Amino acid sequence: MQPPRKRRGLAVDLTLLGIVGVLLIAAVFAAWGVIERHFYSPAAFVERYVDLLADGRAADALALPGVAVSSAELEAAGLPPTASDALLRSAALAPMTDVRVVSQEQDGDITRVSVAYEARGHDGQTTFSVERDGSIGLAPTWRFAKSPLAVMNLGVTGSMVFDVNGFQIDKRQVSPDGADADPAAPVSLLVFSPGLYSVSVDTAISATPGVAVLSDSPFRAIPVNVQAQPTENFLSVVQEKVEEFLTSCATQQVLQPTACPFGFFVQDRIDSLPEWSIVRQPAVSVEPAGAGWSILPTEAVAHIDVDIRSIYDGRVRSVSEDVPFIVKGTITIRPDGTATIVVTGPDTN
Repeated sequence: MQPPRKRRGLAVDLTLLGIVGVLLIAAVFAAWGVIERHFYSPAAFVERYVDLLADGRAADALALPGVAVSSAELEAAGLPPTASDALLRSAALAPMTDVRVVSQEQDGDITRVSVAYEARGHDGQTTFSVERDGSIGLAPTWRFAKSPLAVMNLGVTGSMVFDVNGFQIDKRQVSPDGADADPAAPVSLLVFSPGLYSVSVDTAISATPGVAVLSDSPFRAIPVNVQAQPTENFLSVVQEKVEEFLTSCATQQVLQPTACPFGFFVQDRIDSLPEWSIVRQPAVSVEPAGAGWSILPTEAVAHIDVDIRSIYDGRVRSVSEDVPFIVKGTITIRPDGTATIVVTGPDTN
């Protein structure tokens, strides 16, 4: 028989080995829990998505499960199915910093993960819906239950061209109507959430300071309206062209200069050729009108010198009068950026 002391020693060894085994298993499970939480959890999945946007990796972020959407999905959510993907690129992303997960809550099969961040001085927080998407070995995989993309419905008046975060876009490039795009209609653009988008106009004709819009709500519409203002140079050119036109009108030695916004009416005969001059030019102002601009109605003053012979008794009288008149007009912007200015008045075309 084996001595009792040896049996007790073996029992102690086996017990110690068992304890060590339990501790090792517990350590493995604890380590796996840490790995899963940091690399394979819903929070890790969402944090990776936002980190990709912060790093400017738009294509990689778009490739994550549940990000890209179809026209049918957009339409089912009440969003424009023809929304352009022109802004889903690195060139249109603004930098983000201080990305961190602030909460994770379970709601049935859906996990809601909230992430805080800073985008160019703007603090934001976005909540994402995540669901299980299978597994790779022991590691679970995830997908967005609701796409983190949003739709910016952007209306820009005063220009067919605008910038978003420095990336230039022409309405005709992103509208489903192409070259026939309505200049006054907003265009629908898919954008990432989260994302800060600064919309501005900076052309030779019109400009506006940037309007910053924070996209922080996934799969929703974001209405944005930008009113471009005429540049000083553009106004100066229009003023010059209007003055040249009116000065040219004044060279016509007739009572009613052709296609001009001023004239003089008499019932008698004229005894000399009328002499016109412009004594006060209009102070021109403009406003957007479709793809072009309108010259707002404004007053100017012409002067006429003419001799008039009375039909009744043949007497001649000299007329020297100021003739107030109203100037308005249209400005058509061609595709190459040049403009055609047509000056009219209340009774001219």
